[in-house]
Amino acid sequence: EIIRKNFNLKPGVIVRDLGLQKPIYRKTAAGGHFGRSEFSWEQPKKLSA
Repeated sequence: EIIRKNFNLKPGVIVRDLGLQKPIYRKTAAGGHFGRSEFSWEQPKKLSA
């Protein structure tokens, strides 16, 4: 319920919200995808219960 209430899981919305159309993934080849604050998916989102 919390997931459905706080996240729109439609593919187009995920692409838009995470900026997946932007060519930023070359940086991840050397440093990895996780734990790097410059990536949109590492930014916390306030949740409503």
